[in-house]
Amino acid sequence: MLAFAVRRFLGLVLTLAVMSAAIFLIMDVLPGDPAAIQLGTSARPDTLAALRQSMGLDQPAVVRYLAWMVGMARGDFGTSFTYGVPVAGLIAERLAVTVPLALMAIAFSTLIALPLGVIAAARSGSAVDYGASLFAQVCVAVPNFWIGLLLILLFSTQLGWFPAGGFPGWSAGIGAGLKALLLPAIALALPQSAILARVTRSAVLDVLNEDFVATARAKGLTRRAALWRHVVPNALVPVVTILGLQFSFLIAGAVLVENVFVLPGLGRLAFQALAQRDLLVIRDVVLLFAGLVVVVNFLVDMAYLALDPRLRGRG
Repeated sequence: MLAFAVRRFLGLVLTLAVMSAAIFLIMDVLPGDPAAIQLGTSARPDTLAALRQSMGLDQPAVVRYLAWMVGMARGDFGTSFTYGVPVAGLIAERLAVTVPLALMAIAFSTLIALPLGVIAAARSGSAVDYGASLFAQVCVAVPNFWIGLLLILLFSTQLGWFPAGGFPGWSAGIGAGLKALLLPAIALALPQSAILARVTRSAVLDVLNEDFVATARAKGLTRRAALWRHVVPNALVPVVTILGLQFSFLIAGAVLVENVFVLPGLGRLAFQALAQRDLLVIRDVVLLFAGLVVVVNFLVDMAYLALDPRLRGRG
């Protein structure tokens, strides 16, 4: 088990190193001089050269890459060309919105999908199963930004229960912050819950046909007891895989919903940096997205160890 964890951790470090080099190279060959963008087209050549030197752009690519890596290791993400403030502060400020939003969406998605998938599998072929399948198809087919607009129309414009957009900041109180994130979290969660419910249903149906389930029933367990004691725990491995992928998607892919609800999250920061060609912010945010995906995958692998005893034996 320890060897398995060590191998996965070394793979995580290697993956991050390769991804950081790839991100740096791709951003480095993109057209557009950050110094020229900052000064504008009317800048004098000597002023432009001085700014390029102060930004380290006159150094070889290898030197700049190593300086970037050393700075990241020290928590120094550089200074935004657009905002003129440390990128680390910008990212931390936006993560305080995006991470709670993603966690709320994952919580809603799990609370909706797991019971729905298990019940649909346990009553396969019934009206409940068909209703769950219809719910999943509708939620998958409708884009989350459209769901967000419908939620705004119903709960903000018509009923006035929730704000239509914006974020008051956590300094305004946890209740106000959670209230501002509730509708965006539901808009993000519904499509994800549909996918998760279908995976859960399929996994539970597969385990229901296993011999050990029939043995448990033969020993006197009721169908419900066999379902929750033996079937659901053994069906969780593919469900955990989808949850890990969904968290990565929600962190990196919430840009549309954040724009619909005017939330100052990480996705919106990346979108604004791209529009303003703030290459340093884009580079740091992309690496952060990639790092979060790799770390979540590592945690999913560790969850496999807890859920599947056969994997511990292989380690």
